[in-house]
Amino acid sequence: MIYPIVAYGDPVLKKKAEEIAPGTDVSELVENMFETMYEAHGVGLAAPQIGKSLRLFVIDPEPMDEALQNMKMTFINPVILEEEGTEWVFEEGCLSIPDIRENVSRQPKIRIKYFDLNWKEHEAEYDGMAARVIQHEYDHIEGVLFTDYLSGFKKRLLKSRLTKISKGDVRVDYRMRFPAAKK
Repeated sequence: MIYPIVAYGDPVLKKKAEEIAPGTDVSELVENMFETMYEAHGVGLAAPQIGKSLRLFVIDPEPMDEALQNMKMTFINPVILEEEGTEWVFEEGCLSIPDIRENVSRQPKIRIKYFDLNWKEHEAEYDGMAARVIQHEYDHIEGVLFTDYLSGFKKRLLKSRLTKISKGDVRVDYRMRFPAAKK
């Protein structure tokens, strides 16, 4: 099942997501999230982006960087334990904020603890683009958007575009749900 992507302005995107009870079967939800992500040509998708305030995200960053093939992964109840290194800038975008891409600084290396789809616990380190994709999706379950990292000046410049997105005044080739759209 392909879910509509929740657009900028929906309160679920700014709320810290709830933990999932250990052992809960989320396999169908995860399958639907991957299907939704691929339909929208994304490399990551967090549960809040489909309107579910759950600490869950999926990634498959291969289309962004061939070096990241075989990284199709599910992160349940993740916790970033450490971020380190000199911050580096990269232009990020988001399925919930279409047609806006901006430079975001992030640390290049992370250590994260999470559960996979079978509720097996993992602790792993990632760096470079893999770390960036994970950090971006992790931010979603913390109620943080990439636009939150922008300067006040940059946010003011983008305000009217963001308002248009929340009202549905944007062209995308995937289904979306707009919080301020006229009914």
